[in-house]
Amino acid sequence: MQAEVARQLQELHARVCKAIADPKRLLIINELRDRELSVGDLSEALNLNQSNTSQHLAVLRERGIVTSHRVGTNVYYALRSQKVIQAVDLLREFLVEDLAEQGRLSGATSH
Repeated sequence: MQAEVARQLQELHARVCKAIADPKRLLIINELRDRELSVGDLSEALNLNQSNTSQHLAVLRERGIVTSHRVGTNVYYALRSQKVIQAVDLLREFLVEDLAEQGRLSGATSH
């Protein structure tokens, strides 16, 4: 039974990682960092058309990364948990460190 739970968790983990692997979705997550926004506001902030923004938001919603609610004709989105931001920020820190290390290594090998 525990093996089945572990397998399901790994599959969910991979699906969430796949959802946030898209650069536009990362931009959306960052825009939603501290506030909820409508599809129109997100589209404008990211210079995307509303249809494209809605498609990306649908993927994030299906994966449980964002929540939505309707106010009149507008649909507003927010992050379901700030842990998403923590995970994205931690991965970004790792990448920055990796790039810095590569810079030092390439600088050291060019001398």
